Amino acid sequence: MADFPMFALSDEHQAIREAVRAVCDAKVAPHAASVDESGAFPDEAYAALRRADFHAPHIPEAYGGAGADALATCLVIEEVARACASSSLIPAVNKLATLPLLLSGSDEIKAAYLPSVARGEAMFSYCLSEPEAGSDAAALRTRAVRDGDDYVLNGVKRWITNAGISKFYTVFAVTDVDKGGEGVSAFVVEKDDEGVSFGAPERKLGIKGSPTREVFLDHVRLPADRLIGAEGTGFPTALRTLDHTRLTIAAQSVGIAQGALDFALGYVQERRQFGKEIAQFQGLQFLLADMGMRIEAARQLTYAAAGRSERDDGDLAFFGAAAKCFASDTAMAVTTDAVQLLGGYGYTRDYPVERMMRYAKVTQIYEGTNQIQRIVIARQLLSGIQGGL
Repeated sequence: MADFPMFALSDEHQAIREAVRAVCDAKVAPHAASVDESGAFPDEAYAALRRADFHAPHIPEAYGGAGADALATCLVIEEVARACASSSLIPAVNKLATLPLLLSGSDEIKAAYLPSVARGEAMFSYCLSEPEAGSDAAALRTRAVRDGDDYVLNGVKRWITNAGISKFYTVFAVTDVDKGGEGVSAFVVEKDDEGVSFGAPERKLGIKGSPTREVFLDHVRLPADRLIGAEGTGFPTALRTLDHTRLTIAAQSVGIAQGALDFALGYVQERRQFGKEIAQFQGLQFLLADMGMRIEAARQLTYAAAGRSERDDGDLAFFGAAAKCFASDTAMAVTTDAVQLLGGYGYTRDYPVERMMRYAKVTQIYEGTNQIQRIVIARQLLSGIQGGL
């Protein structure tokens, strides 16, 4: 079990941050603008992250991975997002989609799928949402019917990150229509399985380098050993997964906000108006101060949530939801202020802050809208579960 020192990163965690930043400054950031313009998957970033073992750092050493703890994984995602939010979804979604295997899967299914992800030969995507089941995740319509030694899956999954690029998919489907959430099961579906196809890429506001597509399942026949955990345990696995992975979106949000502040700080110290650097104007200093305070508060909340995730504490649901909600709201506020600080230049694609503002918006929506996060937080408070040191 990793130790999480109060209020400071360990030397090991600080070294991880520095190593990821070096890779991202050299190999990820230079391609961020072109990835956004073209909507192409960030192949250069993926290659660089694979070489450095930052593409799926959470995979345990037993399966050939780096064995990074929850805090180290957040540091990787934060630093990649600081350079390119699209690229940060490579480690983030690899964790999201493989965590059900780690939480509930048999030793055999882990051994079958995790090593190839650890080696960078495959990515995983998470298939929970559907056209009629977004925030209401229990309203799934995708069906998995037992047929001898197999299951046959039919349905449509929507808003699936990296769909069509990923080789493997964690799919949640109803195996017993009479049991509600207790009738949902989880499966591993492979891209090349007969009956699997993909919709056109969504035309998104931001994070364009990470494709979002529908996944169509048309009589997809799977052997029973593709079941993750016991039949009927899929919905608890999905919710437990999200408790652990909301903080990765918090880390992404912190990285986006930090990238915007870093650029704004450089700009205001070079831009001159009325005979002096605009950084000398008190009104702008107040704006910068608020941006810095918000980012650091979001960062510390995210790191505290990472500690809870690593220990699987009882207040993880509170901390995960609070970190995701606060950090994503912070990212939206900070990137908007960064655009304001650059004035007319901030509104153009010649400067990165407008891209970062577009990136920030989705962090308030995916892996549970911030309205849903507030419901989770309130329920935790009302049940007597509240965070604290």
